[in-house]
Amino acid sequence: MNIQFKIDVSSGLTKSPKTLPSKYFYDEIGDKLFVKIMNLPEYYLTRAEYEIFDTKSEDIIRKLKINPSDTIDLIELGAGDGKKTKTFLKVLLEKKYNFKYVPIDISIHALKALETSCKMEFSNLDIEIKQGEYFGVLEDVKTNKSQKIIMFLGSNLGNLEDEAAQDFLTKLSNALQVGDKIILGLDCIKPEEIVLPAYNDSQGVTKAFNLNLLHRINKELHADFDVSNFDHVPEYDEKTGIAKSFLVSKKEQKVSFNGDKTYYKFSKGEKIQTETSRKYNDRILQTLLRNTNLVQISKISDSNNYF
Repeated sequence: MNIQFKIDVSSGLTKSPKTLPSKYFYDEIGDKLFVKIMNLPEYYLTRAEYEIFDTKSEDIIRKLKINPSDTIDLIELGAGDGKKTKTFLKVLLEKKYNFKYVPIDISIHALKALETSCKMEFSNLDIEIKQGEYFGVLEDVKTNKSQKIIMFLGSNLGNLEDEAAQDFLTKLSNALQVGDKIILGLDCIKPEEIVLPAYNDSQGVTKAFNLNLLHRINKELHADFDVSNFDHVPEYDEKTGIAKSFLVSKKEQKVSFNGDKTYYKFSKGEKIQTETSRKYNDRILQTLLRNTNLVQISKISDSNNYF
């Protein structure tokens, strides 16, 4: 049993309101479901970001002021399946830039799949996979004295509450050397009719992804959640730009772990928050950068200005 997993779940379920950490979405089933989500018609985020790399990778390289003679560590936090990044890697390899690709992800399943596919597609790519969480890898980044480009894509920063996002950017900034750069992917604030379907698709894949967290808790922590007694409910506030995902109890019920006497009670309609997906504008970003050594040097958007 993953002891930290149990501690985090127990801590979240004793809070008011209840929460579950989104990092635990990504077991083997969760990984596959998220790949499906990224290809859904409602999920504009991946397409918008992919378009940027597909059409503007050379522009990104120019703005980063990379010299072909430089030796660079290209470190990607939360690499996932790497589809967008591969487009960027292809251009770097074609232009004969000297770099090592270091994808970091909490999911070893995703990392091994990415490593295999990269080796098949790019025979001359230097790749080193690392498993870990964002905050956990900062010490590695700090001790790495190579010239670095950090890729933090997919609006992964938006999965952190603003205070945690600011803390992360400050710590990341402190771990970098002068001249290191970050490619930061951020989803822009936009109308509810565009955002909300991205978290509540017509095929129910996002619902299955959210509910899979309960299946994982049952399997790995020996809990007795009746998953059919919970529903997936997303919310989005256009004014703040914050989307949230919840699991909602359909009835009054209680759940135990290992059949012991510790119960977690749920009232009908009670929510468990599983994810935050913050959307950004320039003002919000500059607020987050205020206490860091980071300066925005450029901004590149997709054709719809979604991302």
